[in-house]
Amino acid sequence: MSGLLRRQVLIPLLLAVVGGGAYVTRPWAANEPVLQQAQPAPARPGRAAAARPGDAVADVRLELLDGTAADPGSLSRNPFRFMPRAAAPATTTARRAPLPSEFTAPPVPAGPPPPPPITLRFIGLIEGAPRAGRIALLSDGRGGLMHGKEGDTIEGRYRMLRVGTDSIEMAYVDGRGRQTIRLSGQ
Repeated sequence: MSGLLRRQVLIPLLLAVVGGGAYVTRPWAANEPVLQQAQPAPARPGRAAAARPGDAVADVRLELLDGTAADPGSLSRNPFRFMPRAAAPATTTARRAPLPSEFTAPPVPAGPPPPPPITLRFIGLIEGAPRAGRIALLSDGRGGLMHGKEGDTIEGRYRMLRVGTDSIEMAYVDGRGRQTIRLSGQ
């Protein structure tokens, strides 16, 4: 056997023999009794210990039974009825300031509503003569096709502002509602 393999086998074997011998002989436990009597756990303060046959009666403190309880007629709320809680008497303690959302409505946007979005789709480019520039091919989604280049008016209500390779910019003729429409290919 090699030296490393011999160490890997002999060291655990040696530890098992020494540990087993110490467990069998237990020289440190020679004076211990074989069976120990169960010791009762010390009683916690404020709790009575369970009475066992032959045990002395635990300390009974009768003076605690003479305490005064709240008069049931003085209760101001019935927990079995759904009623709002009675108002607390007025005090001079500081009250928290109300949050802004508790006393004001959210601001209403001023001005006219924005125009509806442009529903045309950019489906392709038509490359013409270099002087003509790029021409965008558009669809209205109902089967109608239209085309236009920068500065053209489409359907009488939209103006083509810019024609790029992957998107176009359009707005309403009056300049409102500027929108970028990306190339969809459909």
